[in-house]
Parts: sequence; C-alpha cells; structure tokens
Amino acid sequence: MVPKSEHRFIRLNLITIIVTLVLILAGGIVRSTGSGMGCPDWPKCFDQYIPPTSVDQLPKDYKEKYVAGRMKKNERFAKLLDKMGRSDVADSIRHDQTITVPETFNVAKTYTEYINRLTGAATGFLLIALVVLSFTYRKKAKRIVILSVVNLIVVGFQGWLGSIVVSTNLLAWIVTLHMLLALVILAILVYTYYYTQTLYKQETVIMSKVIWLKVLILAAIALSVIQITLGTEVREAIDATAKQLLYAQRETWVSKAGQVFSYHRDLAIFVAVVNVFVYQIVMNRFGGKATELRLGNSILIVLLIQIASGLLLSNFALPPVTQVIHLVFSTVLFTLQFYLYLLVYRTNTYNQ
Repeated sequence: MVPKSEHRFIRLNLITIIVTLVLILAGGIVRSTGSGMGCPDWPKCFDQYIPPTSVDQLPKDYKEKYVAGRMKKNERFAKLLDKMGRSDVADSIRHDQTITVPETFNVAKTYTEYINRLTGAATGFLLIALVVLSFTYRKKAKRIVILSVVNLIVVGFQGWLGSIVVSTNLLAWIVTLHMLLALVILAILVYTYYYTQTLYKQETVIMSKVIWLKVLILAAIALSVIQITLGTEVREAIDATAKQLLYAQRETWVSKAGQVFSYHRDLAIFVAVVNVFVYQIVMNRFGGKATELRLGNSILIVLLIQIASGLLLSNFALPPVTQVIHLVFSTVLFTLQFYLYLLVYRTNTYNQ
C-alpha cells in the first residue's frame, strides 16, 4: 500500500512531466512563429508582468532601451566566457551586429512568448513543490530528494540560460544547449517517477534474457539525443538562410541548410531501424498488458509521426505546425525510450 504522501509525489511528478512537455510545445510554437524576441527583456516582458497590447503603451524610446539592456547583459556574459577560456565565443557575441537591431513590437509574438514564459514559471513552481514533497522519501529513498533538488537547480540554470537566449537574439549554440537541458530535466523527472512507482513492486521476471534489448534501447536513446541536437542545428541553419533571403523563397530554405540537414536526414534511417528492432524484441519478450509492450507500441506510433512530419518539413517548405509536431514528438520519443529502458533494466530472467 502506497502512503498518501508518496502517492501525492508520484501524481505531481507525472503532472510535472506532462507540463514540461507542454513547455517544450510552447517553445516549439515560439520558434516556428519567430516569436523568440516577442519579449525583448527577461524575466518581465517590456518591463511589465502583463505585457502591453498596443505600441501606444510603450515609451517612445523602447527600442533603444531594450537594445542597450541586451548589450549590457551580453557584455557580462562575454566576460564570463572570457574567464572560462572561450574568448573566441565572447568576441563573436560582442561583434554580433544582429543584437543591436531593435525589435518592433508585435502583439501576437509578444503574447506567444509570454505564454511560453508563463508555462515555464508553472513548471518551476511544480518542481519546487516536488522538492517539498520529496522529503517524504528522506529515510526510504534519499536519491529522490537529491534528484528533485538537482532538477530544481538545473531548471534555475535553464531559466538563466533562457535570458541569455533572449539577450543574444537566439544565439545558435545557446539555443541547442537550452534544448539539451530540457532533456536533462525530463530524464530526471522520468527517473524519479519510475523509481517511486517501483518501490512497492517486485521485479519483473521473464523467460528470455534482455541484455541485447537494453543495449538497443540505450543506442536508440543516444541516437534520439543526437537527432534532437542535429535537428536544432538544422533549424539554426535554416534561420540563417531565411535572414539572408529576407524571409523570401521559403521553398529553398531546406536545400540551402547544408550538410547538417543531410546528416539529420540520413541518421533518421538508423533511428527508425534501431527502434523497429527494439519494438520487435519487446513484442517477443513481453506479452499481454505489460507496460513494456504498451511503451513499445507508443514508441512505434511516435516514430511514425516523426517520420511523416520530417517528410512534410523537407518537401513542403517547412509548415510551421509540422515544425512544432516534429520537435514535440522528438522529446516524447526520448521520454518513452528512457522510461522503457528503466523498466527493462529492472527485468530479470528465470535462467539467470
């Protein structure tokens, strides 16, 4: 019997996983609509907790004010990079002329980014609540307390990094790091959910060994992370092309993305093959209503959605809705794969 306090943690953990995925969805919408600079400052939006709805509500010199603020913050960040021995990156930030270009107020983009920030704030509060509730495991499973605290720290760093994303006008490598940290947050949440779920359950025992299944799932997870990283870099290359073409000739953007798009497209074949093998072994090893089998089915469905959305993106001039679907389902795929690995890792066989 699971105590009520622990049941509350498990339920809130699941809610936080879902809200984190919604946050990634919101971020995808921001990126696909070009709303990343809808709020030129951080954490407020146009120095207000509730953004304006009209340019008349802003001071006349708002463009110069926020450019000056960005430049000041970027200089502090550049000095930090200098101390870390990355003077080359620091100099590129200092000499990036796009940062000095003021953003014109657009109410739709402003509120798109504002909703993204509200979702981020909600995620932060949920993680704080998880830390508080995690202390119910302080004697039984200290790792839950430690991981919950670590995740809150990572989210705090993620929030700071978000402010750098804004101040640097969506600097490419920072956007990629921002995405990878989101995967770290998800992974910790999935692990704490899994571990608390299994405290009162016996290990699963099946007839056949699953060592190769574990290896294949790890390979699938690694490939998913690489694909997400490459996908982010593809998006960055396309953004650069779009700016050069003044956002015209949209149908040519993908072809001008360069080798990184070819790597992303070709690696997708390996991702599909590895996940199909994973699905086949799960089908052979687990039957009936096993959670592992349901996860295998879900992974296959998500993979098909990913393949379809990728084909639509490359052949139909990057439809914005499809961009969001492709991004969100890539993180859903990672989440399902990681949870499946945790379940399989705890599986034993009769002949051991």
